[in-house]
Amino acid sequence: MKLIDKIYEYILSNSREFTKEKLFEIKGFSAQQVAEYLGILRSNASRELNTLCREKKIIKIKNRPVLYFDREQFLRLLNVSLNDEPEEGIEINDFINLVEDKEDKSPFDSLIGFNVSLKNQIEQAKAALLYPPNGLHTLIIGSTGVGKSLFASMMYKYYKNIKQLPEDPPFIIFNCADYSNNPQLLLAHIFGHVKGAFTGAEKEKEGIVEKADGGILFLDEIHRLPPEGQEMVFYFMDTGTYNKLGETDRQHKANVLLIGATTEDPNSTLLNTFIRRIPITITIPPFDERPINEKLELVQYLLSKEAQRVNKTIKISSEAIRALIGSTTYGNVGQLKSNIQLVCAKGFFNCINTNNSIEINLSILPSNIKSGILAFGNHNKDKSSMWSTIPNSITIKPDGNKTFLETEDYETPFNIYRIIENKTSVLQEEGMNDEEIKRFITTDISIHLKQFYDRFKNDISRREGLLKIVDKNIVDFAEKIKILAENRLNKKLNERFIYATSLHFSALFNRIKKNTVSYESNIDLSISIESKEYEVAKEIHALIENSFSLSIPNVEIEYLALLLNSIQESSRQERVGIVVASHGSGIATSMVSVAKKLFEADNILAVDMPLERTPSDILDNVIEKVKQVDEGKGVLLLVDMGSLNSFADVISEKIGINIKSIDMVSTPLVLEAVRKCSVCDADLNSVYSYLLTDFRGYTNNITKQAIQENKEKNKVIITLCSTGKGAAIKLKELVENVTNNIGAKNINIISLGLKNLTKSIKKILEENNILAVIGITNPNLGIPFISIEQLIDGTGESILISVIKGKEIETIKNTEDKQIIFENLCTQTITEFITFLNPKKIYALLDEFLYLTEKLLGTHFENPVKLRIMFHVACALERMILNNSLVYDEDNINFDKKIIESLKEAGLIFRNALSIDLTDDEIYYIADIIG
Repeated sequence: MKLIDKIYEYILSNSREFTKEKLFEIKGFSAQQVAEYLGILRSNASRELNTLCREKKIIKIKNRPVLYFDREQFLRLLNVSLNDEPEEGIEINDFINLVEDKEDKSPFDSLIGFNVSLKNQIEQAKAALLYPPNGLHTLIIGSTGVGKSLFASMMYKYYKNIKQLPEDPPFIIFNCADYSNNPQLLLAHIFGHVKGAFTGAEKEKEGIVEKADGGILFLDEIHRLPPEGQEMVFYFMDTGTYNKLGETDRQHKANVLLIGATTEDPNSTLLNTFIRRIPITITIPPFDERPINEKLELVQYLLSKEAQRVNKTIKISSEAIRALIGSTTYGNVGQLKSNIQLVCAKGFFNCINTNNSIEINLSILPSNIKSGILAFGNHNKDKSSMWSTIPNSITIKPDGNKTFLETEDYETPFNIYRIIENKTSVLQEEGMNDEEIKRFITTDISIHLKQFYDRFKNDISRREGLLKIVDKNIVDFAEKIKILAENRLNKKLNERFIYATSLHFSALFNRIKKNTVSYESNIDLSISIESKEYEVAKEIHALIENSFSLSIPNVEIEYLALLLNSIQESSRQERVGIVVASHGSGIATSMVSVAKKLFEADNILAVDMPLERTPSDILDNVIEKVKQVDEGKGVLLLVDMGSLNSFADVISEKIGINIKSIDMVSTPLVLEAVRKCSVCDADLNSVYSYLLTDFRGYTNNITKQAIQENKEKNKVIITLCSTGKGAAIKLKELVENVTNNIGAKNINIISLGLKNLTKSIKKILEENNILAVIGITNPNLGIPFISIEQLIDGTGESILISVIKGKEIETIKNTEDKQIIFENLCTQTITEFITFLNPKKIYALLDEFLYLTEKLLGTHFENPVKLRIMFHVACALERMILNNSLVYDEDNINFDKKIIESLKEAGLIFRNALSIDLTDDEIYYIADIIG
């Protein structure tokens, strides 16, 4: 037997002799004990014990000296689970407290709202159950679906705990509505009957009161008891005796605690003599009266039940969550449960033949549930916090691991190590010089960081979300570093800095703990040691070591410098800022307050100007606000009158920020400016042009002349490419397909090139109403623009349909709608390159090929990738017909076997439909595209 096996056998055999109490007292075995028992050096024993820890056979327990214990026995004794243990070992006291908490935990604690909305009710229930000698009879009141039966079952569990009987006391549940139309039969079920008591009573039978002796009898819908039944029940409560149906003497005894439940007002449905005998009345609040965080927790809990049921991950959007909550009215939690089961069933059907998760968004909800989003937030209660409480999405896994925001959602989008390490060696192999590599990686970090932050920039609770995955001391340190960097670099940094550095430090500390950090750099990041960023990075590096008592590798200085450089660049890629300035007290503040409430905007500030203030003081104030709100895309200055309108040029010259100014400010103008800058993410020139020339407020009070002019103008959509031919004409055909599909009429589609583009568009505007521009470049004239990329990925068509219909830009579209343009792009592209195959018929086969490939690989291709694969496979099929297939000329063919096998299996569809087989070389090329 090897030494390591002998050591494990010693730990295992001795661990099996421990009880929970002994484990808490002795805690484990030291390396010295093991060494003495086996007659070996302590250092050798320590080395093998650490190996066993890494193999997850034993655990290391913090102590002096460090102790070891069998992992499986530890989990069994304490009935706990372990995640990845830290390198230095676990703290046994944490588990002592955990076990004590488990043992002291009340069954009521598992109820959502146990410490808030149900706190008083639980205290009432405990008082009723603890009352000597056998508790007090209780009536639970609440509307349909609030959870009266669940509350009664929790009362039973608590009753069982406090009684500590050798066997569980009985808990009998009976719904009085089951036999409400037959009072005789109802009473026979409750109290039992003797033989011959009524027609069909062929033998004596015990009732539920007899079955509940020594325990609890729960009578649901107790108001359905007939008056004579109520009289029999309250007599039983008084005396503890009863008679079966058909008997005259009360010769039976039972010790039963009665819990009743009703949806009705007991004073109008129960006898007064009956009510007087029930001393405790507990009212369960309806769903509408529960706080928003409890409503959200109920949604999460019910979704987790469905995830377990279908064994699939469920992802639900914030809009769907709001709709579910808003649509839950009369039926309370019961109705919410039914609605969630309905939408989960629909989502499950959509992915029944795939390994994909169930996606629930607003588009798949039935209309009666979808309309709930309008009701959400109408009530005053919780209105101040409800919007910040709802997360952007919830992901529920079938293993029961349910959290409001998944850790992966934060960690995946931004990891500076992964970005740098994945790209540097590749770029070096391609022959890029150091300066080019630095520029490329800096841009890449900037893009990743923007994508990561943009997902949370409108989430008021984003800091709370960050704290779910990063320790508070790290976030606080990042905020401290932000102030330092701003002072040293003389640059205002936005919140991206907090996110980036928090995540970066968290990843760094984890690498250090796991001994996976490199103290020698093999990557030259080409950061100038003379740059300001490098100097600040050195200062931060020293602060980290002092604050966290860690040895940080010097290469981190370069990482941090690169991060600082990237964040500064990305901070200039945000939104247009807005400053509202108006004479008078509180006028600007009032308009800004309305905009903030409606749009949750944080890119707008107000300047109130009392009439007695001098223009120079006002100018300084406005300049300060402009600096605060600037994010790199310029600032829109909305003013009321006078000299304020001339501030724009003065401020631009003083501080170098691009500013546009509009006077005659009003609340509608402020709202539309915020909507364009925050929601639509338009550029400064587009917003300025639109507000100055096109926006006329939100009312219909426009002149008859304007209405007539609008009627006379033709509706136009412009398609663009470099020449106005080729691709622009193809786009024209695609747009015509969309307009025809939705029944839009009298829309002219004009193809233009880039030459004299602005002049051409302005000329068209003289006699036409341009709905949208589609193509390769945005003319920035305040007209909705849709890029070719948006058309390919499906979002562009959604925007186009919204523009044509005169609606707000839609953010959610059905998958079926998104396919119109994509299918036409595919078929038209394929038509130009194939001769023998029918493009329309081949599209269906290619679509099926992609579907099968995605299913076999358990993945999803975006539309641009689908387009490449379809085009390549269509041409490959033509080559098969011509016996002219490609030869894969790479020397080292090293593809993932699963990809190759999946492509070959999916390719069988071409054999069955066309009698064509793709060669291995063609399969390799397709695998190259998939990557």
